[in-house]
Amino acid sequence: MIRLRVRELAEARDMSKSLLQRKSGVTMPTVRAYWDNEVQSVHLVSLERIAAALGVSPLELLAVEKDEVTA
Repeated sequence: MIRLRVRELAEARDMSKSLLQRKSGVTMPTVRAYWDNEVQSVHLVSLERIAAALGVSPLELLAVEKDEVTA
């Protein structure tokens, strides 16, 4: 499973959702959804803008987690 690290990276930079929204130009509903990792898909342009606002590459916003298989 892939999850977004927007909150983690923003908080490490003392950046609020509001500041991230202003710096990235991405809509607040999108910032909230990415921040809370409540998305089924992402828009690459939005991901690139958020990454630029955070000073990271778009790939750094993604974390791959292993799915746990229950027996």
